[in-house]
Amino acid sequence: MSVTTSLLYEAERFIRTSYAELGIAPAEAETRIRAIELEIRQSGTYTHTEEELTHGAKLAWRNSNRCIGRLFWDSLRVRDARAASTPAQAAEHLVDHIYTATNGGKIIPTITIFAPETDGDESLRIWNHQLIRYAGYEQDGRMAGDPASLDFTSQCRALGWRGQGSDYDVLPLVIQKGNAVPEWFPLPPDAVLEVELDHPEVPDFQRLGLKWYAVPIISDMSLEIGGIRYPSAPFNGWYMGTEIGSRNLADTFRYNKLPAVAAHLGLDTSRDSSLWIDRALLELNTAVLYSFKRSGVSIVDHHTAASQFRRFEEREQDAGRSVTGDWTWLIPPMSPASTHIFHAAYKNELKSPMFRYQERPY
Repeated sequence: MSVTTSLLYEAERFIRTSYAELGIAPAEAETRIRAIELEIRQSGTYTHTEEELTHGAKLAWRNSNRCIGRLFWDSLRVRDARAASTPAQAAEHLVDHIYTATNGGKIIPTITIFAPETDGDESLRIWNHQLIRYAGYEQDGRMAGDPASLDFTSQCRALGWRGQGSDYDVLPLVIQKGNAVPEWFPLPPDAVLEVELDHPEVPDFQRLGLKWYAVPIISDMSLEIGGIRYPSAPFNGWYMGTEIGSRNLADTFRYNKLPAVAAHLGLDTSRDSSLWIDRALLELNTAVLYSFKRSGVSIVDHHTAASQFRRFEEREQDAGRSVTGDWTWLIPPMSPASTHIFHAAYKNELKSPMFRYQERPY
């Protein structure tokens, strides 16, 4: 199948599906398909309308096999940034994305979509894994910050950025156009909402000095809609508590804070059979949920998220659509067997539109 034929096939399939879901008459869909075919044969590509871009992005969320939060796919706010042509313009869009998505803590699921990939590509590429993330430093065998950010932090420093060397230095945005030297842009301090962790029952928990940022904005995946690939399309929902309390702060290869939490609780860490890991994990997750809610920041616990996913499954069944999923990601990292997902089976089939992983540019 030629590139042109393949693109036309993907475009036609997307248009038929989307227009049917949007309640647009089949005749209008056929007219649009003919116009796309002409555009592809003349230029080798085609341009989505804003309505197509918006629905395509929503479908990509609905098709995200690793996401437990898909119940809210149709609420995604889509921001069209395809006209941005420089890293500085892109940075302005990204900072605005952070402000509007954060919404004072009442987080709004949002995606900002930049220009698609083309032949002789000069499109914009975001180097960050997430728009907001903490730096990681290693010196003389000592670790500060987030180990997952070590490589990217080194890239930022090579470009001229300097952090404070703390555990919670917010990294800059790094944006590249084509093969040009990437540019970095610091985030305004008031753009990044952070939550300091406390506990409703454990005295002096805040003395551990733990905190996390409010909004997870994935920025290194590409978005594919109807055969068109958008290499920069950062998107966010809100956190499930275990992402912070059971992974980011707890994983031994991340912040590894369970031993410190256990020590603060006075637990016996001399033997695993004391279940100190489980008890520390529970209290750390309790602190995350309590602190986010006390600060008025949107978050969901893993039991509620699983119940929401069950409702998503039911709605998809009612709509005559099958639910695909990656079971290893859908089960929460804490008490997974207490959710229905643990006992279910899902076909890990990729459906378009979709978000795709892509090679790092560094």
